[in-house]
Amino acid sequence: MRKLISKCLAVVLVLSCITIGFTSCGSKEETSMIDKIKKSGTLVMGTASGYPPYEFVSTADGGDVIGIDVELGQAIADKLGVSLKVVDMPFGELIAALSTGKCDVAIAGMPETEEKAKSVDFSSVYINDEQSIVVRTADLEQYKSLSDLADKTIGVEKGSSCEEVAKAELPNANMVSLAKVPDVFLELKNNKIDAIVIAKVVATQYIVSDSTVSFANDTVILENKDKPCQAAVAKDNEEFLALIDDVIEENQDNGNFDDWILEYCEKANAQGSDN
Repeated sequence: MRKLISKCLAVVLVLSCITIGFTSCGSKEETSMIDKIKKSGTLVMGTASGYPPYEFVSTADGGDVIGIDVELGQAIADKLGVSLKVVDMPFGELIAALSTGKCDVAIAGMPETEEKAKSVDFSSVYINDEQSIVVRTADLEQYKSLSDLADKTIGVEKGSSCEEVAKAELPNANMVSLAKVPDVFLELKNNKIDAIVIAKVVATQYIVSDSTVSFANDTVILENKDKPCQAAVAKDNEEFLALIDDVIEENQDNGNFDDWILEYCEKANAQGSDN
């Protein structure tokens, strides 16, 4: 009788586990990031404005953040069938925002680094930009090689790959890291710093609208000048990351990225570089 009762209890226990999806038997039912986003109806994208043409505040669109990266975010949202919410924050806060769930994806002209990859995962490259050096036009002839910047004050966007490259290749320079790119350019114009290390596509927007700043001479070259742009997501979201990679590939193949670069370079130039 005792054996019969034990067998019956075992059967009841197994059936109970099946009924509740094993959640009370040591397994954990997980919801994927894609399911979470679809359930909420909104893709939350973290970015850092003041980085035209990738992202900047549009005076013509009621203060909305627009740009290449926002277009990519919208394409991802469309693929998921949800709306897009853009959350603007300092660049240096994006990784923490992903890790704490304040945003679902970060798109801000960000390249993967060994340090950042410890906390988040990165998509494939959607645009491969180039690190550049900007100086005051009046000082152009002072700089003939990278060594001429060795003891100068260099401005960078805080938390960016430009900051890492500048620290690595100009170890004897005095580094000034600021939260927003416009603030870095203002420091250069006000003679508070001597040069800026910045992505070339971004720097172009400021240079075409302000003749007092220029790209350094071609002989002033950074060794690690590649600046790939990638989206980032919280760790262990492979399905979501694969979807983002698919969207990137689709929009590279159909020429949308080329169109977005032209469109937002023109809009940023028309608006000026005071974003």
